[in-house]
Formats: sequence, structure tokens, C-alpha cells
Amino acid sequence: MVLTKQELITALQEEIRILLHLASKVDPAKLDYRPTPTQRTTLEVLQYLTIMAPIHLRGVMADTFDMDAWRNDWNTGEAAAKAMNLQQAKDAIAAHSSLFAELLGPCSDADLRAEISIFGRKASRGSMIVSLVLSHFTAYRMQLFLYLKSSGHEELNTMNLWVGMDPVQRSTV
Repeated sequence: MVLTKQELITALQEEIRILLHLASKVDPAKLDYRPTPTQRTTLEVLQYLTIMAPIHLRGVMADTFDMDAWRNDWNTGEAAAKAMNLQQAKDAIAAHSSLFAELLGPCSDADLRAEISIFGRKASRGSMIVSLVLSHFTAYRMQLFLYLKSSGHEELNTMNLWVGMDPVQRSTV
């Protein structure tokens, strides 16, 4: 694996930090914002993010991937997520940081290099974590950022999206 186990955990935890920074910008009055009628609302994007990583990560870490068990976990998680308000969604996302350390901490390099099959695709467990969890965070972080921008947060910029902090104001002195 190109990343060490600790680098993978740190990268996943950094995604959570940046995502929570963006979530802190959500205006509760605009939780129902959606760019088009068929897209998720801002709240629905955050609710999705409460279940995506834990369910995918547990599927990847299982000795054998069981599609029926995964589907059951997804349906149960989705029902619980749909009942979450903004603060509950942010709290659930924040809890992912410790979950990553808990689930990945005991893994050996051999565990991460082991070939697994998920959704009809074979790859190393580490590669699947990058593909199904880390990459998803990047994609949905971008989606949340664009929702925020198009719903009135014109002050947000690439520092918010990629670094997870408000832009530094330049001195005019």
C-alpha cells in the first residue's frame, strides 16, 4: 500500500475535520436547499455522510463481504440518518474520527494488502478503503461546498474546501 496505515487513518480524519468545518457554515434556514428538484437537500447530504463511511468501512474490513448484510446495514443506517437534525448529523460525522482509529488500528500491513471482492470488484482492502471511503469524502465534501456557495455563501473559497479553514485576510498595510 502506498500509504501507511497511520497515514490512511490521518487522511480519513482530516476529511472529517474539513467536512465539519464546511458543515459549520450551513445556515439552518437553508437545510432544504437543493440545486435541482431531484438532488438531495443540504441536510440530506449531511445525513448521507453519517452512514457512508462506517458502512463502507465495515464492509471492507469484514472477512467476507456479504451484500445482504451490507444492504441491511445501509437500510437501517439510512432510516436512522433520515431522522437526524443538523446538529445530530454533525455529531455523528465527528464520531467517525475515532471509528477510523478503532477499525483500522488493529490492521496489519498484510490485512490492508489482502485482496477482497466488493460489489463485483477485486482489489486490496487498502485500495477499497481509499476508493469507497476516502474518495467519497472528497466528492461529497465538494458537493457540500458547492451547495453552500450556491445557497449564498459567496465568501467561501478553496481554503475552506481543501484546507478546512476560513481564508486568511491579507493586511492592507
